[in-house]
Amino acid sequence: MSAPLTVYPIAGLPEVLPGDDLAGLFCRAAEQAGTALADGDVAVFAQKVVSKAEGSRVALSEVRPSERALDWARQWNKDARLVEVVLRESRRIVRMERGILIAETRHGFVCANAGVDVSNSGTGDVAILLPEDPDRSARRLRAGIAAATGRQVGVIVADSFGRPWRNGLTQAALGVAGLAPLLDLRGRADADGRPMHVTVIAVADELAGAADLVCGKTRRVPAALIRGWSGLLEAGGAQPGAGRDLVRPAEEDLFR
Repeated sequence: MSAPLTVYPIAGLPEVLPGDDLAGLFCRAAEQAGTALADGDVAVFAQKVVSKAEGSRVALSEVRPSERALDWARQWNKDARLVEVVLRESRRIVRMERGILIAETRHGFVCANAGVDVSNSGTGDVAILLPEDPDRSARRLRAGIAAATGRQVGVIVADSFGRPWRNGLTQAALGVAGLAPLLDLRGRADADGRPMHVTVIAVADELAGAADLVCGKTRRVPAALIRGWSGLLEAGGAQPGAGRDLVRPAEEDLFR
């Protein structure tokens, strides 16, 4: 029988500004909420709050749109400055039609607007970008939590992604530290004894989705703590995987 999984919203974090100690803020908020961290917990942070702490943001007043951005913005009644930021943050444009811009980011993520967003960006005319290196962000947060509490936890930096052929958004793990993002069941027997050949579970994405159920987009709760997920934290607190492991290599992608 599987052990129960408990997900705690970590409320009480202030508006995060560039340079803030996000790990410290998280630990204090968790303690004040009566949810002191334990070894083996998984801390899940919304990408936006991580980007804010790291200063991954652009003042739109300082953006000068290119002709390409201006043409697209006029056609679909968009903010040309925001379109320009999306183009700058993109490795390539996957689809650009009907007012929708799907891009591949420099990290290899394929998502709407290259992850650039203005919602919940705080005061001012500001666009929030993805972290420069989400895995590095996760490692830093994990180290900060360990320094503040002495606890070895897993960390996920998560963001909302759409999905081809499915309506609605769900969470995706961009950065991972302290836990294996994938659970490879290939070669194991299923319940009927048949060997599985293709089953690899995106555990980090599933944990990110569980965290989002208690955070949400309108509650101003940018982080959550998951307790009870066992077996993926590597002994000794070493780093067994990264968020980049979830990005399918181009040579294996049947949809390119």
